[in-house]
Amino acid sequence: MTKSLRLELDRSAKTPLAEQIHRGIRAAIESGVLAPGARLPSWQDLAAQLGVARGTVRSAYEKLSSAQLIVAARATGTHVVDRPSFPVRRDKAPAPGSFMEMYQELTAGPAIFQMGVPAQETLPATLLARMRAQAVRVEVSAPAIYRDPRGELELRREIAAYLALARGIECAPSQIIITSGFSGGLGLALRVLGLEQKKVWVENPGFPFTRRGLELARLSIAPIPVDADGIDVDYALKHAPDAALVVVTPGQQAPLGFTLSLARRSRLLDWATQNKAWVIEDDYLSELQLKGRATPALASLDRAGRVIHIGSFSKTITPALRLGFVVAPAALASRFAETAACLAPAPGPAVQLATADFMRDGHYLRHLRRTKRVYAAQGDALLKYLRPRTANVAIAGLAAVLRLPKGAADLAIAREAAPLGLAPTPLSLWYASKGSVRPGLLLGVATSPLKRIEASCDRLLQIIDRIT
Repeated sequence: MTKSLRLELDRSAKTPLAEQIHRGIRAAIESGVLAPGARLPSWQDLAAQLGVARGTVRSAYEKLSSAQLIVAARATGTHVVDRPSFPVRRDKAPAPGSFMEMYQELTAGPAIFQMGVPAQETLPATLLARMRAQAVRVEVSAPAIYRDPRGELELRREIAAYLALARGIECAPSQIIITSGFSGGLGLALRVLGLEQKKVWVENPGFPFTRRGLELARLSIAPIPVDADGIDVDYALKHAPDAALVVVTPGQQAPLGFTLSLARRSRLLDWATQNKAWVIEDDYLSELQLKGRATPALASLDRAGRVIHIGSFSKTITPALRLGFVVAPAALASRFAETAACLAPAPGPAVQLATADFMRDGHYLRHLRRTKRVYAAQGDALLKYLRPRTANVAIAGLAAVLRLPKGAADLAIAREAAPLGLAPTPLSLWYASKGSVRPGLLLGVATSPLKRIEASCDRLLQIIDRIT
């Protein structure tokens, strides 16, 4: 064996010894430890040195030879092949201050107080795994054909029935397009509408990923303030009357939790109808209204076909599904179908069929009821513990909004909390412009288990006191 190569074998590992030898030599070649032309010991000699069977080393060498990493000849022995050297590409960390750095920080986890993800303990994982396994068997045994790009009819039927019952939306399965989560639905809608260079109203504060998506679609952002009645439509009409689109979270405003009032809903729909503008309704957390019955969807009031309703299963089941849906106005249903077929077909059938079974058998509604009870208890406990220690805190949807003094560095607080397993979301990131920023922290209710609330709050408050 060459002096520069050291192979360490773990005989207790599940990985076969032949594979360990193959990986060790391959790594040495690709890292440059074994240069092109370097001679390797014969498989007989290496077997003796390592104390393994000859066949074990021979198997590793055969695999390396098949990969064209080594070559063996009777006259010259076994050598590393001569080949062009290519730089090893490694994933680079996102640039500091970039959108992707923010994205990775906000989606990292799991952690206490993390927003945007459901509680793991409420998920009927065994049941879902069994349904997924059955759906996979159905998928692989089915004929190898291209599926309906709008999504599986079984799931679209179940969603249509659920929307009629829970969200007040009357629609046909043909109006529903299955997507890869909310972001997939937003991208599909923006492609269909084709509003490049047009102005769009966005809530301020509002979901930063949505705002960035609209910018990438080349729309001009018009931030509109939010108050206790939701997006301020009168402000929008005064400051950006020429907008062609609005994106709203009317059920529970993200992140402040306000419900869009009936008066403003009517005003918004009248504006859209009169100006032939479009409304994208992000049905954020509306199924998870913890106090009372969820307000009917904005789309349920739409009589002119101007509202595009987008929902997902990320918050109610798991974001790992990457599963959502769009309800297209009837006049746009065929255009949505064409765009899905050519540019954004639905995810694979297995995950859709399993979700359809989960809904059809009543598990989804039972899961929502159970989850809401758990979240309500966790939200109450979080508020009960925090209010005696800090006055400026309130529950907003599935988060506790903890306001901080003006100028407080909420981003620095969140970053210092991360190594402790805490993931509060800086409120400042949700604002579209620096001039309107109000610092604060959003504490996810779903990821605040009762047994860890007190210790987690104490740690976070210590960091806040130290930084502010």
